[in-house]
Amino acid sequence: MDLTLLMYLVPSLIMFCCGVYGFVTRKNMIAVLISLELMLNAVDINFVVFNRFLFPGEMEGMFFSLFAIAIAAAETALVIAIIINVFRMAKNIDIRELTKMKF
Repeated sequence: MDLTLLMYLVPSLIMFCCGVYGFVTRKNMIAVLISLELMLNAVDINFVVFNRFLFPGEMEGMFFSLFAIAIAAAETALVIAIIINVFRMAKNIDIRELTKMKF
């Protein structure tokens, strides 16, 4: 069964749109982080799909995806550490409440 480019890009587009919607509408920092990761994973799918269809014998799209996954893992660890520190200080992880922490 031969899958076309559109069969890969539509789920990626849906993932990206769900991530944007979650990023814009959520006020919880953890939910915003999950939405951001969803958008990054949709971009990784696009890297692999376009590499597969444009340059079938090459591996650059896969390497870019692995690099992006490694960066996303480091970013997630850093953001979770920041969220934990914010929760310790403010006892809340609501984005609207973070303006109260300004000096």
